[in-house]
Amino acid sequence: MAFFHTSVESVVTQVAAGTISAMSLVEKSLSRIAEQNPTINAITTVCAEQARRRAEYVDSLSEKEKQALPLCGIPVAVKDNICTKDVPTTCSSRMLAEYIPPYNAHVVERLEAAGAIVVGKASMDEFAMGSSNETSFFGPVKNPRNTDVVPGGSSGGSAAAVAADMVPLALGSDTGGSIRQPASHCGVVGLKPTYGRVSRYGLVAFASSFDQIGPLAQRVEDASLLLSVIAGEDRRDSTNAARAYKHERPETRGDFSNVTVGVPKEYFSHEVSSEVAARIETVIETLRHGGARITEVSLPNVSHAIAAYYVLATAEASSNLARFDGVKYGFRADESGDLARMYCATRREGFGEEVRRRILLGTYVLSSGYYDAYYLQAAKVRTLIKQDFSRAFETCDLLLSPVTPSPAFPVGEKISDPLEMYLTDIFTVSANLAGIPGIAIPAGTAGELPVGAQLMAADWDEKMLLSVGAALHDPKA
Repeated sequence: MAFFHTSVESVVTQVAAGTISAMSLVEKSLSRIAEQNPTINAITTVCAEQARRRAEYVDSLSEKEKQALPLCGIPVAVKDNICTKDVPTTCSSRMLAEYIPPYNAHVVERLEAAGAIVVGKASMDEFAMGSSNETSFFGPVKNPRNTDVVPGGSSGGSAAAVAADMVPLALGSDTGGSIRQPASHCGVVGLKPTYGRVSRYGLVAFASSFDQIGPLAQRVEDASLLLSVIAGEDRRDSTNAARAYKHERPETRGDFSNVTVGVPKEYFSHEVSSEVAARIETVIETLRHGGARITEVSLPNVSHAIAAYYVLATAEASSNLARFDGVKYGFRADESGDLARMYCATRREGFGEEVRRRILLGTYVLSSGYYDAYYLQAAKVRTLIKQDFSRAFETCDLLLSPVTPSPAFPVGEKISDPLEMYLTDIFTVSANLAGIPGIAIPAGTAGELPVGAQLMAADWDEKMLLSVGAALHDPKA
């Protein structure tokens, strides 16, 4: 069930014409959150008062002013590691449970300038470290399609909020698959843009050379519209490439005659469940039937992607999270000893087990005795993986793979086995290592559980990615 029975763009037109009010959309969203959130636990903070004030302002605008707003009156959920002025931004951690930013992230500024209305902050794995949304300080998020299985992570709250019909659009962040994996498990669309396409200003950092903010939606065209709003120049982020994205609705469906799709053989040599393999094969046949050229390609170094990712990402996390020491802001332990004891107690009590594990691993690989053996080698592997993808895109427009090896797994099944949990990212981390865009689109079900297909494109070619994705995905299916 979609929040709207038509595209977001169509509803925006109705809001601008006065057929629908922004207030009615906000009230519908708040009602759905009140109804669904006690079970799903997707939203950590409901911004009811702020959302109603914002809706009242939008409704007071003239028709001409509304027509200039691409997301006029649309309710949106924002992942809880994206700063929102005067609204808690907790990263689903005890460390920041009471932190209220004095400023908005760049993407939130863009949302408001486009007429969107933030109705809530979406739960996540603590500090975006996890693949199941079970590590949140505020409790696990449930998958709306089946509450006995995980929604995926770390943007599980954002995906679940869209899937549960709480909001039509949400923002997530993707460091190693954290938008695409929960989108796949919850049966929605999730896009990781090219690294640098969207400003990271106001995003609480996990791994700065990997993190990228992106949209989750019921429809590919809605994700495209949201990307066009949040992408573009921001001088406050030194890695921002100042490359905007222009939204264009797809003109045709099912015609892939000018598209070459590569299928990486390495991705299908891993243990992919029969249900997932069957759904991906159906996507391949749909592409072939529509005239696409399907070709096998090789990415020889992706077998090392998980190892390289977890060395590099944890090293960056160790550095980024050093700022949380209980001195300037955030949780502070009740420790009467000296400053060093207070630091230790604050970090021990303020961070959850998975975050502590990754900080320790990152500190280890950056230490003088192991930097060359681990961190430097992982950086070299990252370069090789980038080169693999560059070669593949010399002959292919897109690459196709599963999003995960299997559908969503039962709550509690992998949380005590970090290695098993990390391996669920095996198909998604490579896009982050290479910095390329990737999208997860619904590709059917295995029983009652959604299965997603992943498409990846060359740097800055989100247009191709979204065009083919929209043609493949039927939101009514």
